[in-house]
Amino acid sequence: MPDSIMYQEDGFIVLEPDKTEQILTSEELLEKLTNILSTRQNDLPRELQKFTTVETQAQYLMENFCDLDMGADSYLQWYVIRLEK
Repeated sequence: MPDSIMYQEDGFIVLEPDKTEQILTSEELLEKLTNILSTRQNDLPRELQKFTTVETQAQYLMENFCDLDMGADSYLQWYVIRLEK
């Protein structure tokens, strides 16, 4: 049986081109994804097109993926981190 710590998250490491890595909380990452997706409703990944609200799209993206292609030489990647063992 897996240890319950495997399902805990203390935040996310967020990577973007030409920027230093950031540590964001779940709420901060969700807000960042929501802002990005709100400007890209005509260019959504297929997996997100079934959701009717931007907030639902962002939540699904955050929980089920770890990157978002944002065009030529641009991307957003995030990885769950735990600060204690």
